[in-house]
Amino acid sequence: MTQAMERRVGADAPQVNKVHRARRSWPAEFWSTAVGKKWVMAVTGIALMGFVFAHMVGNLKMFLGRTEFNEYAESLRTLLYPIAPHGFVLWLMRLGLIAFFGLHILSAYQLTRMNQRARPTKYQSPRDYIAANFAARTMRWTGIIVLLYLLFHLADLTWGWLNPDFVKGEAYFNLVDSLSVPWIAAIYLAGNIALGIHLFHGGWSIFQSLGLNSPRYNGVRRGFAAGFAILVAGVNCLFPIMVLAGVVS
Repeated sequence: MTQAMERRVGADAPQVNKVHRARRSWPAEFWSTAVGKKWVMAVTGIALMGFVFAHMVGNLKMFLGRTEFNEYAESLRTLLYPIAPHGFVLWLMRLGLIAFFGLHILSAYQLTRMNQRARPTKYQSPRDYIAANFAARTMRWTGIIVLLYLLFHLADLTWGWLNPDFVKGEAYFNLVDSLSVPWIAAIYLAGNIALGIHLFHGGWSIFQSLGLNSPRYNGVRRGFAAGFAILVAGVNCLFPIMVLAGVVS
């Protein structure tokens, strides 16, 4: 009797349908986690920091005159030529930078959304890490300003849409001619100040995102972040200042 009742209960019990999710690839699984997005943000951030540093060093040739600067600009278009077509490597680099920018922005946005869902209310007390300062609190806005500044920079000196006197291939003339206009120079100054603030917090948080942070090295991390940000933003701000002052003409 007992066995019969057990069989009947078992038969009447609701059946649970097991849903088997398709196993995602390791990159997709890693990307779906907060740790994965932090790594993507850190790695793309390092690549972008390398780009802005190299771009700054190359632009220093402006102080050597028209010939040196134009030769530098042309050398970028002839990388690996004639093995590769003229401008091919430069366009590969541009596409790579676009991909890095896209992944950096996307991971930042998705991390922000994940943090908002995990903590719907704002912090009620000061955060427990040193970098919770002005740079950290304005990271989103400085990122947007830097993106808009980049688009303005491309429209001005790469595509020539904003400069009626733009001459293709005359990089030195185009740069000096644009920076001679006060309102354009002001945009370059504002954009690079925002870039410096963004680089400061980015340089600090990269180590934390990669799990390489330690209270013993906080001073070194802060020094690196501040030094790198001041160097890049400071030198970049020199270009419009020197043009407006007539030192470069």
